[in-house]
Amino acid sequence: MPTSPLYCSHHAVAAAVLWLLLCAAAALATPGTRRTTTATGAGSGIGGGPPLPSPPSGCLRRCGDVDIPYPFGAGPGDSCSASSELRLYCNDTGNGVHKLFLGGWQDCMECNATEVIDIDVIQGQMRVVSPIFYSCFTSDNTTSEGQSLFYADLPEPYRFSSTSNKFTVLGCSAITYMVGDDYEDEDEDGNWYMAGCDAYCGDNTNSSCTGMGCCQGTIQQGDEGLRFYDVTFDNVVNYSDFKTTYPCAYALFMDSSYGFNFSMSYVVPSNEFNKSRLPVVVDWVIRNKTCRAARTQPAGGAGYACVSDHSECVDASRSRRGYRCRCTNGFQGDPYVKQGCKDIDECKDNSTYPCYGICNNRIGTYDCVCPEGTQGNASLIDNCITESSSPLLPFRVRLAIGISAGVLVAVIAFLAIKVLLHKRRMKRQALFQQNGGQLLKHMLKVEGNDSFTVYSRGDIVIASRNFHKTKIVGEGAHGTVYKVTLDVGGRVATVAVKRCKAIDESRKKEFVQELVILCHLSHPNIVKLVGCCLEFEAPMLVYEFVQNGNLNLLLHGRPRCRVSLPTRLRIAAEAAEALAHLHMHPMHPVLHGDVKPENILLADGWTVKVSDFGCSTIKDNIQVVPKGTLAYLDPEFLHTFQLTDKGDVYSFGVVLVELLTRKKPRSTSKEEKNMAWIFQESMRQGTLHELLDKDIVPKGESSMVVIKQVAEVASTCLAVPSAIRPSMEQVAQQLRQLKDQVVEVECPQQVEDVLGPTEMEVTTGYPTAQTLTA
Repeated sequence: MPTSPLYCSHHAVAAAVLWLLLCAAAALATPGTRRTTTATGAGSGIGGGPPLPSPPSGCLRRCGDVDIPYPFGAGPGDSCSASSELRLYCNDTGNGVHKLFLGGWQDCMECNATEVIDIDVIQGQMRVVSPIFYSCFTSDNTTSEGQSLFYADLPEPYRFSSTSNKFTVLGCSAITYMVGDDYEDEDEDGNWYMAGCDAYCGDNTNSSCTGMGCCQGTIQQGDEGLRFYDVTFDNVVNYSDFKTTYPCAYALFMDSSYGFNFSMSYVVPSNEFNKSRLPVVVDWVIRNKTCRAARTQPAGGAGYACVSDHSECVDASRSRRGYRCRCTNGFQGDPYVKQGCKDIDECKDNSTYPCYGICNNRIGTYDCVCPEGTQGNASLIDNCITESSSPLLPFRVRLAIGISAGVLVAVIAFLAIKVLLHKRRMKRQALFQQNGGQLLKHMLKVEGNDSFTVYSRGDIVIASRNFHKTKIVGEGAHGTVYKVTLDVGGRVATVAVKRCKAIDESRKKEFVQELVILCHLSHPNIVKLVGCCLEFEAPMLVYEFVQNGNLNLLLHGRPRCRVSLPTRLRIAAEAAEALAHLHMHPMHPVLHGDVKPENILLADGWTVKVSDFGCSTIKDNIQVVPKGTLAYLDPEFLHTFQLTDKGDVYSFGVVLVELLTRKKPRSTSKEEKNMAWIFQESMRQGTLHELLDKDIVPKGESSMVVIKQVAEVASTCLAVPSAIRPSMEQVAQQLRQLKDQVVEVECPQQVEDVLGPTEMEVTTGYPTAQTLTA
């Protein structure tokens, strides 16, 4: 490729300027200077910290081989710990062996307390032991009794860490889910988070955990942690050929740093792996106060806990009430006891605080200087060099060199800005080409389509204020949605800009073809695609903005809104017709890939507008299972990882169940399994009436007939394998006929008036990202 003359000239100037600056720096150097490095030390781990304080009479500071640092304590009453919530129990487990226990774990099968094996006051964590959860098939093809539906509740101020633990599944007999909640008030639900994976059958003799016999997943959420979680095994996929050899499935929630090597021998019936107990990380805080409120309390006891000199208070998180204490930089130890934070002697730890000169420790910091007669940065090896003995240059010479250097720096800055702008322009053009921009423009020109707008990068950046977080109104499986104002067809309009994930290079042409198809989609129940921007690493799709919330808010928002059977049937029929329209496009069927109530938007009069499609040909290299939507996902996707039209049918079936029961696919009840599974069981056992939402419980037999027919449609959508499911067109036709059998007489209110919008929804008129998280 030929080199640009501008490019060459820039580099030539830069080389000349660099040479002049080096000369000027040498001339301006003055003798007799010494370089001093002052650094601030950071706290290290518990090991090597100050000795533990002397406990009051009768209090224990060690149980078995576990140290008990304050604010925790074990002994009579609550005086040994900072609060009753941090009291631990040292019990004799037999033969004089003492172990430390955390009381209050409300369900641990055979036990009423949990064994503590390590406490870290610096990180605000402890490690406890956790059993292995399992489900086994018996000879009559049923699930055996066991920990097949285990759940655990931690009392405040403890949480299972979502960042330090990993969810692992062994075996090949079931798809396994873990569901957690971060609630603080036991009478209210918090934010639900889900992980799941499928350890499928096959030969795997090594210690890797890559899906064959063993799979791993993490719960991605903030730093709040999980106070509650349960584990369930859904026996959805037929593994009859493997039940004899591998009848059991195991689920492990354990410390991600724990050295676990998988072996297929673990899932053999003779192995007693299910009796093992593994470490799990628990976060803890001093609860119920922020740092600002805690500092107003007297120090010590049940008051302000950060009592050591050189300690500081750190709030747990934005959404969790509580705080932790830590030693300030340059100190380490226990901040919860007086004089617990001790100065770090950085000069004794050259690996953490390197010094290749003379090191002098000071309180909270240290100095690292070059020896007498040398200069440089003593923190770098071989950086202290002998000082120059040459006399100073005359002042006029140094002044001239300084002015020349300043002029050269200004020239360099000007050229650098020009080069930077040129590179940015070239990068935008390269991204536009890479994302199929020229192909899209050509196809739109051939078709004479003037209504679809291809926006520039500057248009999107200015409208979104460089993607400011206040512009975010939703996050889906394939990208983030922003509410902005753009020019649409010659008029200023509010639109929703969706930021997709990176394009799969092999499907670029298909993506562009799909964009052309989507911009032609005209259906009253589909959100209109009005434009795009291809000058980013990932495409930006611009949709019409729908003002009045979504089906999830309608069914589960607060205060509760009454929705009649006719209205629910109309919403279901309109959504089915929209999906059928996508699937039946004559040129290229469009798959949705993430059908759920949050993506069924509601316009005036609760008219359906299906959204969040258009990125279905976008490759997601980060997460195979969409976050927050696992309960709507076709179980067969976990085997093929391919989106299909029958996958959309399954997801729509789950939405139908939600319309009939007004229950989320993952119930807040700790005893219940996947709602789709419960629904199918109720259909087989004839107990459907027990699941129905009370607002649609019929007063006459005719309404019950319609409900049963809708339930039959939902049941066929959830059928496994997918080949026996109906098409979306068949589903839409059945729902249209059922809708016509009931009369919708109510005049619905606007969604935001009924549900009570959040503060951001009042500002934007659109559901927030927090509201959209399932």
